[in-house]
Order: sequence, then C-alpha cells, then structure tokens
Amino acid sequence: MAKTPAPRARQMPLAEVRPFLSALAAGNPDPESELLYTDPFSLLVAVVMSAQTTDVAVNKVTPALFAAAPTPAAMAALGAQGIGPFIRSIGLWQAKAKNVAELSRLLVERHGGVVPGERAALEALPGVGRKTANVVLNVAFGADTMAVDTHIFRLGNRTGLAPGANVRAVEDKLVKRIPPGMLRPAHHWLILHGRYVCKARTPECWRCAAAAWCRFKDKTPAPPAKKPKGDPA
Repeated sequence: MAKTPAPRARQMPLAEVRPFLSALAAGNPDPESELLYTDPFSLLVAVVMSAQTTDVAVNKVTPALFAAAPTPAAMAALGAQGIGPFIRSIGLWQAKAKNVAELSRLLVERHGGVVPGERAALEALPGVGRKTANVVLNVAFGADTMAVDTHIFRLGNRTGLAPGANVRAVEDKLVKRIPPGMLRPAHHWLILHGRYVCKARTPECWRCAAAAWCRFKDKTPAPPAKKPKGDPA
C-alpha cells in the first residue's frame, strides 16, 4: 500500500521556530536516542539495523549480538552467517546481516577498527546512507546534523516547521531554520514528538506542548472523558 503524502502546512514564521522547539524541550531537556548502544560502533550497527524496523525490535536483538561481537573485528569474524541468527526477528535481516558484516570488515581495513567521524567515510560503508550518517554524527560525535526519518518528515510538513517535498528538502530547511545551539537536540525532540504525540494517523494535538505555534489546521480534539465505572449512562 502506498504511503499517504504528509499534509503540508504553510511555513511557520522563523520567529516562532525557537518557541516551538523550546516548548518540546521543556518536557525533555536532555533527549537521547532510544536505541541501545555503548560506543560509536554499536550505535552505527543499531542504526543500520533500525531501517524499516522499530527501535523496540532492534533493542530486543542487539544486546546478544553485541555480547558476541563487541568490536568491528569480532563482528567481521562472525560474518553474515553468524550475525543472521541473532537478528532474524527484524525486517530485512538478511540484507542487514550482510551489510553489518561488510561494514565491520571495512572499518577494520580502512579505519583501524574505529568508526570515522566524517560523513563521506560513513556513507562509503554498506548500509549507511545520509540519514544513518546524520544519526551517528549527531549522537556519537556531537555534530549539528538533522536525520530526517518518516516521523520528522511528517512533522516538518504537518506543523509548518520545515515543509518540503522530500526528506532532503525538509532536512535542508530544518538545518537552516533551527537556531544555533538547538539543532543537535532538535533531532531527538522532533523524532520523539513525531513518534509519541504527532502520530501519523491521529496526531494527539490536545496534549502537544507546541500546539500554539503549529500550523496544522485540522487539530485533533481531546477524546471525551471516560465515565467512572458505575455512573449512569
């Protein structure tokens, strides 16, 4: 089934971007990735695993995998056939096993077993595209990057924060419009807000801390309060 295009609102005025993000930040001032990781390598592998799969599903399989292969050399030695049994429960596991085995081999061969902190070097690894590189650069290396996934793409268009026809257009607008000092944590504020509040099918506008600045016209009203048990109809 084809995905429904994200509704695109009129662009939020630049002066309102900071208060919009500040409202999200108030409830989560120090946001973190929900993926389980201990170092740049385990983060890289977890993000590669998360493509078209939930973080919850990835977190169920990676602890055992990382215990068996905690370093690029150990993961490369495990190989795709060894990685596969650990990750069979997640989507596209066969391709992901091959990519993780090969990227681990290349980390050893090209980078001495160390995850590089440069975009070009990251994107040269199998299974690592722009979004994955942005996550690793942001989380592991503290870079001001914006990884646009389906949640952030939807939110950027629906709220008017950064309307765009594709993920790169939304990314470029977010990088340009988000105030200095807010870009790095904004990646987490936006993805978590899109995941848990500004949901795809029914955004929960009634509990959105940033609703006052949102340009989405058809805001979802609060559901009717449930009557206590025993009350007459």
